[in-house]
Amino acid sequence: MGNNKIKSYTKGISWAIFASTLWGISGTILQFISQNQKIPSGWYLSVRTLLSGIILLIIGYFIEGNKMFSIFKSWRLVGWLIAYALIGLMGNLYTFYLSIQNGNAASATILQYLSPLFIVLGSLIFKHQKPLKTDIISFVIALVGVFLAITRGSISTLAIPVSALIWGILSGLTAAGYVVLPKPIQEEHSEVVVLGWGMLISGVLFNLHHPLWIGSPKITTQLVVSLGSVILIGTIFAFLSLLHSLKFAPSSVVSIVDAVQPVVTFILSIIYFHLKITIAEVIGSILIVIAIYILQHYRSSIE
Repeated sequence: MGNNKIKSYTKGISWAIFASTLWGISGTILQFISQNQKIPSGWYLSVRTLLSGIILLIIGYFIEGNKMFSIFKSWRLVGWLIAYALIGLMGNLYTFYLSIQNGNAASATILQYLSPLFIVLGSLIFKHQKPLKTDIISFVIALVGVFLAITRGSISTLAIPVSALIWGILSGLTAAGYVVLPKPIQEEHSEVVVLGWGMLISGVLFNLHHPLWIGSPKITTQLVVSLGSVILIGTIFAFLSLLHSLKFAPSSVVSIVDAVQPVVTFILSIIYFHLKITIAEVIGSILIVIAIYILQHYRSSIE
């Protein structure tokens, strides 16, 4: 590998680490919102998705211009977009929020981080693709890691409520949909436009269920800053940073540094929420990160 390629990869990885760090920060802020601000989940999701979609589509217009509307000329792309909005975005945002609300950001992030394993399982079930040996090794390591992280090493004890565990696993499943479902659309449109339309559709549907003008919480400076931070840091800045990183390094390289997110969330949860963790939880979290690294590293080497 030449020096120029190494420099390019280093720059790409740096931007990806920055994006992953922003998502880690956003997860911590989300825990503060869900547990301290007493915000109805329906109202929060309506506001976050609608505003994020509008902002992203404005950015997308500067990238693609009127081409961004051509996505609706193909029923095939519209079908994938709706599936992405319903399962990948609405499903993931809702389950992740409830996992944090019922448990904590650190556990929710770790459980969501299992999404690559669900992608492999999905390929096995729906496409009948036999898993690699490294897939099986990763799966076993991840299961041990999850067991240690959520039980603290004791079967009789759960580190988080059962509801948080269930929502966290569902968050991992929907996160897999978030990765897989938009791929056919991304072949013809930029990621910003795809995410923007997905967020806007999600925002409209969330508002049909819970309009943002009904049952809204008391609007305070703290609420505006917290919500604005999640939208800007966790959606706009993080995504654009990740998008920028792909200009310098391939997705197979960039995806490996996703491990930064749960680490950042754990550290911030310890500092700001005084999260008490045991050695078993630390070991479990490390094992999950290792498992996903093995999976992504060996998968990317054969693609």
